[in-house]
Amino acid sequence: MLNIFIGFDPREAVAYHVCSNSLARPSSEVLAITPLALKNLKSYEETHTDGSNHFIYSRFLIPHLMNYNGWALFMDGDMIVRDDIAKLFAMRDESKAVMCVHHDYKTRQTTKYLGSRNENYPRKNWSSVVLWNCGHPANRNVTPEFVMKSTGAQLHRFTWLDDDLVGELPIEWNWLPDEFGANPGAKLLHFTLGTPCFHEYANSPMAAEWHREKLLANYSLQHVIDGPFDE
Repeated sequence: MLNIFIGFDPREAVAYHVCSNSLARPSSEVLAITPLALKNLKSYEETHTDGSNHFIYSRFLIPHLMNYNGWALFMDGDMIVRDDIAKLFAMRDESKAVMCVHHDYKTRQTTKYLGSRNENYPRKNWSSVVLWNCGHPANRNVTPEFVMKSTGAQLHRFTWLDDDLVGELPIEWNWLPDEFGANPGAKLLHFTLGTPCFHEYANSPMAAEWHREKLLANYSLQHVIDGPFDE
C-alpha cells in the first residue's frame, strides 16, 4: 500500500478530488490517500500568518503523521497525475531523507491565484512534491513543535538536512505547465500559478487535461462524458 497525502484547501476543494481521482485511475498499487486538512490536525496549531494555501506548513508534518516509519508522498492539491504513481515510489532511495524535483527557475508572474504574492526564492517548488523517507533518522527532528517554530525559508529549503540527503526526482514528476509550457511527456502536472478551477487559469497550458479529469471525477454510469478534449 502506498501512502499519499494531498494538500487540502477548502477554497479550492475540487482540486483535491480531481487530484485523488487522477492518482487512483492509473495506479497499479493500492493507495491510501489522505487529505491534509488543517482542521483535522489535532496535534498542530498553525501559527504562521504568511503563505498562499492552507497546507503551506502542515506538509512538513508527514513524518510525524506516519509515526516516523515507512515512506509517504506529499503533493499539493493543484496537480494531476498522468502515469502510475507506483513508478514514482519505485525511485525510493533509502539513503535519502526526502526526494523531490530540484527546480531551478524564476517565475514570470508576481501574483498567482486569489491574488497571492508569487515570489522567487531558492528551491522554489521543491516541497510541492516530496517523497518522504519518514523513518530516516534526520527526519526525527521534524516534530509539530519544530514546524510551528520554523520559518518558511527554513522548511521549504529543507535546512534541517544536509544537501546530500535531499534526493532528486526527474522533472517530469513535477512539471509546471503554466511556467514551462506544455510537455506531453510529463508524468505529473502542477498548476502552480492557479488550478484551472479558477477563471483566470481555466485556459492555461494543459488545463484541458485537468478539466477532463474533473469530468472523470464527476462520473457515474448514468452521466455521459462528452468531449472533445485536446489530444
